Amino acid sequence: MNTLIWNQLTAAEQAAALTRPVQTVAEQTRQTVAALIAEVRAGGDAALRAITQRFDGVAPESFEVSEAEFEAAENAVSAELRQALVEAIARIRIFHQAGMAQPYTVQTAPGVTCGKVIRPIARVGLYVPAGSAPLPSTAMMLGVPAQLAGCGQVVLCTPPRKDGTADPAVLVAARLTGVQRVFKLGGAQAIAAMAYGTEQVPACDKLFGPGNSFVTEAKQQVAQSGAAAIDMPAGPSEVLVIADAGANAAFVAADLLSQAEHGPDSQVLLLSDSDALIAAVAIEVEKQVAVLSRSEIARKALAASRLIRVDSLDQAFAISNRYAPEHLILALREPESWLEQVQAAGSVFLGDYTPEALGDYCSGTNHVLPTAGAARAYSGVSVASFQNQISVQSASAEGMAAIGPCALTLARAEGLGAHANAVALRLGVSP
Repeated sequence: MNTLIWNQLTAAEQAAALTRPVQTVAEQTRQTVAALIAEVRAGGDAALRAITQRFDGVAPESFEVSEAEFEAAENAVSAELRQALVEAIARIRIFHQAGMAQPYTVQTAPGVTCGKVIRPIARVGLYVPAGSAPLPSTAMMLGVPAQLAGCGQVVLCTPPRKDGTADPAVLVAARLTGVQRVFKLGGAQAIAAMAYGTEQVPACDKLFGPGNSFVTEAKQQVAQSGAAAIDMPAGPSEVLVIADAGANAAFVAADLLSQAEHGPDSQVLLLSDSDALIAAVAIEVEKQVAVLSRSEIARKALAASRLIRVDSLDQAFAISNRYAPEHLILALREPESWLEQVQAAGSVFLGDYTPEALGDYCSGTNHVLPTAGAARAYSGVSVASFQNQISVQSASAEGMAAIGPCALTLARAEGLGAHANAVALRLGVSP
């Protein structure tokens, strides 16, 4: 990892230091994904079969997971892992239930009632990555809020393994959250299938889930085409750690590596006002990465990562808000007192004993979060992500008399005669 002193960098160098790896290959990714989506739209299941053979080395006749495969998955998962899934799902459900939006009704004027009703999105598609590592945790993070929202059609796509089967833990997690239909499909082609529909895969109204740069680009392209809405840009993982001199260097290094091992296009950043802490973390990173099973992947991610010396913690928060990280760890002595300075982040982890890994699995918060700076405008997945909030209003004759003149004045100001007439007729006046 490169060590940089922020105040010694030019504006261009500062921007480069905060550039995500995927941003440097964006155009090539766009073109590749557009071609894959067009192939799926034109060829349906036959195209999916050809693409899956090309990228995954298998070409299943049926993409949908059968009941026999679900049963085999139950037998393949250890009792210990199944219990961990059950416990994690319970905490995720507690967290999401507490934050569920409620319908309401208010009187905004005498005789005028306005309210909001909440309805589940009818058809949703969940994407669970399994490229270099299967992620049953993502099946939980998406399945629980979809279940709480009450979505009528829930389908899940996850890449097949070399033998053509889906990861057993992903299947068990899916069933534990109420997901009944799972398809062995991955990558941009899975997103295209759920957006436009094929002979086997039903079309969905909204797509959810993280993925690599190709999956993220595919989500954005199908959303731009109007085929399906998406939750957010949720691409290659990233973490930013703000640490003071009292932070535990081994803990900080471990947190950086826990994100670096996700993929070569992940990015990790450390901001600190302590030269000694930065030096200690650099040593710890090298020590720990050497013994990781995914050390090769982590080292590739570290090549585009940074250790940044700042003049103050205030400066660190300013940089963090500019970067808008997916995960933000505050390895500080009094982290709660600094929380108010956080303006843009997907999820925040306070203190030395709150590693990002807890949020990934079982603290209860959702790990499907905005990446690539999208945290400036997007929030992580919640039950509300799976719902439509529909406004409702009702006006009596008294209500029309009370607020109709206001509407009439505004309609006239905008030059919209039909609007004005619709109100004036009810008021018995000239438009």
